[in-house]
Formats: sequence, structure tokens, C-alpha cells
Amino acid sequence: MQRHELIVVHGTDPAAMAALALEAAGLDALIPRGTLIAFKPNLVVSKDASSGAVTHPGIVEGCVGWLRKKGFDRFVIMEGSWVGDATSRAFGAAGYRDLSGRIGVPLVDLQRDSWKRYDAGGGQRIAVCDAAMAAGFMINLPVLKGHCQTVVTCALKNLKGCMPDDEKSRFHEIGLHEPIARLNRVLKPGFILTDAICGDLDFEEGGNPVRMDRLVAALDPVLMDAYACRLMGHEIDDVPYIRLAEKYGVGSADLAAAVITEIGDAAMASAVPPRSGRLRSLAARVEERSACSACYAALIHGLARLDERGLLDRLDAALGAKHERRIAVGRDFRGVEWNGIGCGLCASASANALGGCPPDGSEVAAFLERISAGR
Repeated sequence: MQRHELIVVHGTDPAAMAALALEAAGLDALIPRGTLIAFKPNLVVSKDASSGAVTHPGIVEGCVGWLRKKGFDRFVIMEGSWVGDATSRAFGAAGYRDLSGRIGVPLVDLQRDSWKRYDAGGGQRIAVCDAAMAAGFMINLPVLKGHCQTVVTCALKNLKGCMPDDEKSRFHEIGLHEPIARLNRVLKPGFILTDAICGDLDFEEGGNPVRMDRLVAALDPVLMDAYACRLMGHEIDDVPYIRLAEKYGVGSADLAAAVITEIGDAAMASAVPPRSGRLRSLAARVEERSACSACYAALIHGLARLDERGLLDRLDAALGAKHERRIAVGRDFRGVEWNGIGCGLCASASANALGGCPPDGSEVAAFLERISAGR
């Protein structure tokens, strides 16, 4: 795998998907034999992965199983939850304590670890936990989700869990974007496997999970985060630390030059009805008929971006009173001449349609914005 590549694996079994991603990446060729491999999930809070807040433990299980078959046998799982929660609780709530016992991989609580400061450039010295710096090869396992302060959190920001709590607090005091970018000059994971199974729509603590049913593999954290923005319907410049990290030589945000390989059928995973209030409100504009989770999620992310821009009222006017002409999405719209808006290849016979199998959130947001403007 090269730094300009992204591998997207569609499916519903995190362990099997992880193994497919590692095989496609040829990860065994990138890891020195005998090295200590550290898995860094996102366990920011003490919740289950179904909340949209934390990394599915099955991803780690799939990675360890695949790597053991390739002859690797030294592993740890490390994390430091956010200030105000305890990593020890998060390990239990997210299923990692059970996983550790089942597969024989120790847990490292970085909230209890020693640390040192490192030169991060620009006159900044950043505190990083010793266990994280001692890892021979780190596999970064972020969750693709929204964030109330940075808009998106993915690969670059996930490394905050490798700092002591006082340093996390200092990042918030001085502004998150600059130090997050510089942290990635100090701590450099060898591989990224992003959990985009059901990350939260806009909040790092979860509660609004949107099923996307995919994992995304990358070597470049900047490229990974740029792609995360595309999937969620954001502009890269909405997340300043991405461009800053690019400026500091961490990686490239050039999606136009990226080679994206898709594995599995995005249409195999069915959409799940939204549970939270905000998602139900957005979904009131959707006519879903046997939609796959990937297409449905792209539509929800696109609607959320319009909501943030204050354009939903205009879109509602285009949809008609009480959303009587809702946005069509799903396999049962194949060949149906829907007298309204359609999203995705299956609904492409609609009067006004956006194709793609699936489209991404940015494409949906731009499409709906044109409709709301009467174009």
C-alpha cells in the first residue's frame, strides 16, 4: 500500500472487514518482524460502539487474528480516555476488557502512564505518553464521527488519547487545531484503519449514530481525514488542523490524486431507522425503501450539512408542504419514475436525481443545496 491510496471495505462484520483491509494493504510487509504492535482505538468515553462514540472491538480482534496468521505475536491495546472519564471504565464498557481476556492481548491505560515532552516544531513541546512512543508499530483505529469543536474527528485527532490528561486540557486552552497538527509530527502511526461503521453525526460522545458500514484503511492521516470530510459532507477547510498538518509535512489532503479501492458491496448492508431526535427530524424528509446503509448515511449527512447552513427551510419548500415529495432512496426505487428528488443510483429515474453507488456526503450536500436554491 502507498501513501496516496485508500482502501474502503464495505460490510457488517467488523472482524472480517478488518482482515480484508489488512490483506488488501499487504500490511505484513510494512511491519518489522518481532516488533511490538500497538492498537490505538478511540475510547473517549465509557460507552458501547453502537453509540457512535467508540471503536468496535471486533476490528482489533480481526486485526490480531490476521496478524497472528502472518507470524506476528507481540500486541498491546492502548488508550487514554478524555478528561472526566476513566480509561479503565471505557475498556469495560466498550468490550475491550473481555476482548483482552479472550485473545490474550494486554490493555495499557495511558491515563496512568509516564510521559515526556517532545519538540513539535514552531517552538512547541508536546507531552506524549511513554508507552505510545515505545510502540514499534502503531495501528491507529479512529472512529469517523462529528465533533462539537473541530467539526470532524478521525485519524489526526485520535492521537490526543496518547497524551496525559493535563496536556489534553492544555490543548483546549490554547486552541485545538494547531497542537493537533503538530502532535502528528511527533507521533506517527504506521497504519490507519478507520471505523466508519456507525459514527456519530456531529458529537464525539455519541448518541446520533449513522450507519455507514465501512472501514477505511490508509497510511496518510491527512489524506484519511480529508476523505472523512468528503464522506460526511464537509469541506476540508472546515477542519483547520487538516490543512495545518499538511503544511507541517504530515501528509497530503489531495483527494484528486488519491487511488481509492473499494472492497465488498455497499448495497449489501441495509439502512437502520434512526433512533435519535435529530436524526428522525432529518429523516422526515426521506422516503426510504430498502436502502443500503451507505447511501442512506450519505443522504443523512448531506441533510445535516444543509441544516448547519440554515438551508433546510428552502429545501422543504422545494419538497412541498409537509415533505409530501420526500427524497427517494433505496433499491425499491429502481426504475420508478419518482416525481421528485432521488438520491443514489437506484433512485436515478426520479425527476431530479443524484446518482452514485453510493454518492458521498459532500456530493449530496452540494446537490441538495442546488435544489434549495431553485437550480
